[in-house]
Amino acid sequence: MLSFSSLQSSKIRLPPHSNPSSILHSFHHQSSILILKRQKQTLKHQNVLRIRALDAAQPYDYEALINYRFEKSTKLKIGIVGFGNFGQFLAKTLVRQGHNVLAHSRSDYSDIARKLGVLFFSDADDLCEEHPEVILLCTSIISTESVLRSLPLQRLKRSTLFVDVLSVKEFPRNLFLQILPQEFDVLCTHPMFGPESGKDSWKNLPFVYDKVRVGNEESRISRCKKFLNIFVQEGCRMVEMSCAEHDRDAAESQFITHTMGRVLEKFGLESTSINTKGYETLLNLVDNTSGDSFDLYYGLFMYNKNAMEQLERLDMAFESLKKQLFGHLHDVLRKQLFENAEAFEESKLKSAFPKLLQNGIAVEPPSENMG
Repeated sequence: MLSFSSLQSSKIRLPPHSNPSSILHSFHHQSSILILKRQKQTLKHQNVLRIRALDAAQPYDYEALINYRFEKSTKLKIGIVGFGNFGQFLAKTLVRQGHNVLAHSRSDYSDIARKLGVLFFSDADDLCEEHPEVILLCTSIISTESVLRSLPLQRLKRSTLFVDVLSVKEFPRNLFLQILPQEFDVLCTHPMFGPESGKDSWKNLPFVYDKVRVGNEESRISRCKKFLNIFVQEGCRMVEMSCAEHDRDAAESQFITHTMGRVLEKFGLESTSINTKGYETLLNLVDNTSGDSFDLYYGLFMYNKNAMEQLERLDMAFESLKKQLFGHLHDVLRKQLFENAEAFEESKLKSAFPKLLQNGIAVEPPSENMG
């Protein structure tokens, strides 16, 4: 409480001849003013305070907001075009990693998409109007061009990233550069595994990629990196190489693998009760390659300029092996034939010589007087 002495010290002047009631009223008025000033100062200090710790009590879930912003910065909206076997195979991992996955296909896969947590669009226009950051082409090799030309590119955001996962690389690369606007980014990839070989894990499985055209903006570089990181997170062996290098190596490995698998399938290879490890490997090869469509195999041949050369080399190698085999067999038969003939002649001479001695007279050495 304030006293009259404190009022005097605060230099409050009272009018002359003032009565006590007026003095008391003036005292209460001055006290109210001082209290209001102190409250304003207190509020001013309170406004300066900021909550810094995530675990502090807050009027809203600040930690959830931070997590949401982090998730948004690391996740992508990906539109899969071609939601067949391979598209569904990739979608499972994309959804599990938290990406927003959309899909479009000529066939109705809406029920499968719903079970996988994927939003399915039967109309490509509707998909493109969702403005996915990435368009992931999972079509067959032979249908890629027609599908790409049918997409309403004008409905997509400028600089959308286009990615393919075809088993050949120069063919889609040339298509992308020919059909897509200059503003669109292009990433050619080949996950060198599928639903069978990658059903348990992608760890150490090769993933080949070529950054054909990626803009210099930080957002576009980051988007490409985030997409590649999908496969890094799964433990893939990341291999960066040009499309031309890929097709040259793939013709020597993947195309020959598929060719041998299909040859053995037509040969009718079957399991036996005494399978060796090597034979089991051949049976597994048949199983892995026969599960893929013939369109895939045809695409590996038709759209890789190196495939014909490998097929001719394979044919020449088979002919060379047959010649070597038959040539060796000819040498063995010839040797056996002539050895038998020589033995027969020798046995004939041996049997005839004693008979000559028995029927004739002993042969005497020639006389010196002869002649």
